[in-house]
Amino acid sequence: MKHPRRDWSSCWLLALWYLCGSVDGAVFTRNSRPNIVLLMADNLGVGDLSCYGNHTVSTPNINRLASEGVRLTQHLAAASVCSPSRAAFLTGRYPIRSGMASPSNLNRVFTWLGGSGGLPTNETTFAELLQHRGYRTGLIGKWHQGLNCGTRDDHCHHPLNHGFDYFFGLPLELLSDCQAWGRSELHPRLRLALWLSTAALGLVPLLLLIPNLAKWFQVPWKVIVIFSLVALLFFASWYSSYGFTRRWNCVLMRNHDIVQQPMKEERVSTLLLKETLAFIDRYKRRPFLLFVSFPHVHTPLITKEKFRGRSKYGLYGDNVEDLDWMIGKILDALDHEQLTNHTLVYFTSDSGGHLESRAGTAQLGGWNGIYRGGKGMGGWEGGIRVPGIFRWPTVLEAGKVIDEPTSLMDIYPTLSSIGGGILPLDRVIDGRNLMPLLEGRVSYSDHEFLFHYCGVYLHTVRWHQRDCDTVWKVHYVTPKFYPEGSGACYGSSMCPCSGHVTYHDPPLLFDISRDPSETQPLSPDKEAVFDAVMKKVEAALRDHRKSLSPVPQQFSVFNTIWKPWLQPCCGTFPFCGCDKEEDIFPTAP
Repeated sequence: MKHPRRDWSSCWLLALWYLCGSVDGAVFTRNSRPNIVLLMADNLGVGDLSCYGNHTVSTPNINRLASEGVRLTQHLAAASVCSPSRAAFLTGRYPIRSGMASPSNLNRVFTWLGGSGGLPTNETTFAELLQHRGYRTGLIGKWHQGLNCGTRDDHCHHPLNHGFDYFFGLPLELLSDCQAWGRSELHPRLRLALWLSTAALGLVPLLLLIPNLAKWFQVPWKVIVIFSLVALLFFASWYSSYGFTRRWNCVLMRNHDIVQQPMKEERVSTLLLKETLAFIDRYKRRPFLLFVSFPHVHTPLITKEKFRGRSKYGLYGDNVEDLDWMIGKILDALDHEQLTNHTLVYFTSDSGGHLESRAGTAQLGGWNGIYRGGKGMGGWEGGIRVPGIFRWPTVLEAGKVIDEPTSLMDIYPTLSSIGGGILPLDRVIDGRNLMPLLEGRVSYSDHEFLFHYCGVYLHTVRWHQRDCDTVWKVHYVTPKFYPEGSGACYGSSMCPCSGHVTYHDPPLLFDISRDPSETQPLSPDKEAVFDAVMKKVEAALRDHRKSLSPVPQQFSVFNTIWKPWLQPCCGTFPFCGCDKEEDIFPTAP
């Protein structure tokens, strides 16, 4: 029998095309499991980036991500400060559901590495979902989700107990206190009050000595000694923590081991970049999830020398450009390893720019563009509207812009979808899978309502009325700015969630699809739809509150105070200190 003749040259060309496509990722499809690189800045204002309208700051690498991917213009953090925002990002749930929302104005984030609060062990992160699907998972940079529960080595809240195979970075965060001669950033007003109280207590035994020395009358020496001991014990009780903030909080870790205590803050970003590039090289041949959590652009704005003085916005602008350069190095590594087409890259920030962060007249916090408010303000757009950029070549349309309400909580179900994970069925997941929206299969976000908390207090509700393409915002509580009309709470570290706030009755109503700066509240007397909008929002709020369950509060007073027995220590407590950089990093990056 005569066999049909084959065109072997065509077969070879087809085979070669598949081979090359497999190397550079050109033929990867939506159904393949991509590598995932998540890039998160710290307190970066949405108005600090060129691709979001600021053409005076040089961010070419973030611009490149936006031009090659999808840019979200109404991307929202679930909280306006670090710890609760990141908890929501990791779990896809409002922070109040996991006990990661604070009832206090003093400790709205974790302030001590020796505290016992943290992301609960029964919460499931996106890292756990993908780890179970064969992904190698890594976190490099800031964690800020707690560390220990009962002993200094139990590491119950550690990243490795929340789905990450590898961790290198800061278990807490970068603070101005981490500089040897830096200004005090941790509870400055409380520290002043403690110093004044100590001075007052210290004066008591001295005043009691005066009658004895002047021979007016005799004060028992036992009384003087007791008051002296009380003053001494009071001083020791608070100075043992606040007096050694740099040593206790400024720690660099690799997995469960302390690398530096206190860390060399000027070397941190260099080490983080080196670890990031090494992780990509190590796991380039299998699916990986890499979460790079930058210390930029949080104070003290540690910036490489070559970027100092380059921007028009002082040290803050220099730090933004330093961040952009680091992102460029990561993108270059993906290009070099031919992983670009097979890697989903996502860029965002955990909250808006910190308006109150200043040194004299120098602005050390970010700019939130046209949006009102900033970090710490639970409802105003400037505190919660953040950059959101997705790049996945061959899957997502380059240069696309989406102006639909989306949330950092959406990352959880989105990664579960593309990585083949299974969402937990025993809890409420507030995030929504963004892939249909990003790919253009649907035109609207799945979020009809979003609830904006400040700590445990609900400040604002957002309603996306799809039938008329309108986004309403209802403010029940807003902070009182100081000075009045200034747009922030200058003179304090952040605006409070309760106490010095304004409760609105009737609530403030804004149409942010037409008034994104929230400058023109709609009048209940003149706006025909005011009552209808309020009725719809109130019904949604009732349903939302019914879905909440009591949980242990991670920001209780007991959980947030410093505990010596929980303090991580390289060495013998309290003589903690080490520097293992030379052993672990023998060569410079």
